[in-house]
Amino acid sequence: MASRGCILAVFAIFFISRVLCSHRAPVAPMTPYLMLCQPHMRCGDKFYDPLQHCCYDDAVVPLARTQRCGKCTFRVCFEQCCPWTFMVKLINQNCDSAPTSDDRLCRN
Repeated sequence: MASRGCILAVFAIFFISRVLCSHRAPVAPMTPYLMLCQPHMRCGDKFYDPLQHCCYDDAVVPLARTQRCGKCTFRVCFEQCCPWTFMVKLINQNCDSAPTSDDRLCRN
């Protein structure tokens, strides 16, 4: 049978976690450990905060990270380079799809 102190400790942990989650604990902790209510995603074997980073090429990168595509620069978290046409498209668009008004042609 579980001791009374153990049951009390489990109850206290549950209560504290409920209080933290109901008051939206800070998203960006000051330590490398994840906080209980922090939104997080997984990139390979690492966790990251999707409000500050994204997963690009199996690496956690800042949302502001850019890369070259022909003569253009694109934001790797939001756009993609279609290398055979040197066109920048939104991340969820297929490179083989017809050009849209959001696309940028980046030939040299």
